[in-house]
Amino acid sequence: MHIVDRRLNPQGKSLENRQRFLRRAKNLVQGAVKKASQDRDIKDVLEGGEVSIPLDGMNEPRFHTEGGVRDRVLPGNKKFVEGDILQRPQSKGGGGNGAGEGDGEDAFRFVLSRDEFVDIFLDDLELPDLSKRKLAEVENEGLRRAGYTTSGSPANISVSRTVRRAMARRVALQRPRPEAIAELEAELEHCNDERRSVLLAEIERLQSKIKRIPFIDPIDIRYRRFETVPKPVAQAVMFCLMDVSGSMSEHMKDLAKRFYMLLYVFLTRRYKKVEIVFIRHTDRAEEVDEQTFFHGPASGGTLVSSALETMHEIVQSRFRPADWNIYAAQASDGDNSYADSDRTGALLRDAILPASQFFAYLEVGESGGHPFEMSESSLWTLYQRLRNEGEPLSMRKVNDRSEIFPVFHDLFQRRTGKEVAP
Repeated sequence: MHIVDRRLNPQGKSLENRQRFLRRAKNLVQGAVKKASQDRDIKDVLEGGEVSIPLDGMNEPRFHTEGGVRDRVLPGNKKFVEGDILQRPQSKGGGGNGAGEGDGEDAFRFVLSRDEFVDIFLDDLELPDLSKRKLAEVENEGLRRAGYTTSGSPANISVSRTVRRAMARRVALQRPRPEAIAELEAELEHCNDERRSVLLAEIERLQSKIKRIPFIDPIDIRYRRFETVPKPVAQAVMFCLMDVSGSMSEHMKDLAKRFYMLLYVFLTRRYKKVEIVFIRHTDRAEEVDEQTFFHGPASGGTLVSSALETMHEIVQSRFRPADWNIYAAQASDGDNSYADSDRTGALLRDAILPASQFFAYLEVGESGGHPFEMSESSLWTLYQRLRNEGEPLSMRKVNDRSEIFPVFHDLFQRRTGKEVAP
């Protein structure tokens, strides 16, 4: 398809330049969000906040004339007359304010809402729109019966309750029955004049009483009452396991953090209560806070079984599988002691996977290569063998930030409906 754009350019502007300007501005905003997300904790990634972008490059290109001869006299001028020669003003170096002159600002600050921040965060890493809509789902409230009320919508009238109250009121006030009046009217046909006057007076009295006591009064009407209650939702715990030995670079840790962020965003959109447990390990494992998890120094070899043992102990002591949906994500460069393989496999098969709702292994590598070109590590070989045996284990390799969202989407697209339904 060939499109010819015949729209006229606005005065002093170029539509093509404007499109380039908008793309440049969007890239600056995405870069600011990326920088802000790197400094945030995983729990804070959902929150909006202030971000700043440099003013350099934020001016929209436009056409303007420089110099030339002008012989116009503008309305309201009282200082110059036609034919006066004006000196060109001296331009300042750099086209801006000199040092200490005027008010300057080197950054443009603005506030993003929570949804705007998450949308830009997702757009930056090319998350498909389908997954973005899934991430934007919110918890709905349900309705339940809460008795009756004297006001409400006509559609909620309780007929049985209204008729019952009307009947009780009519009985209490002794409202005459239509049959009683019909009997008196039938008797009029066979009575004398004296009896007729008595019957007519009684019929008039009963009819008057019927008019004073209606069949259904507004005070009898009752409406079904409903109240909103939150739908029962299960609680979830998210285990973050990561190798922090010397072979894990800052780039690898950043990839792991972004995957943890996505998993947390995903879980908080499905579960009302989500706990996070950080377990880092070298040749020994420990539960730590998030700051220590990503930035705390550590040294030693690599024993993956130590992290799995710690996770199993925490699950037994604090998160019963009958009460919690357990999600675990493990990030590593694939290093592990060969002597530890049997212990790691046994822990996964017998303790971790049976108790977990979802377990994902993310093998991270240095930037520059395709994940499928990475050589198979000892840990990858072990986990691949377990998965071939039928264990519910998901595993992927990533090298660059742009691969995080496709991997995340691939991990959950076949498991979403089964695993996260509250």
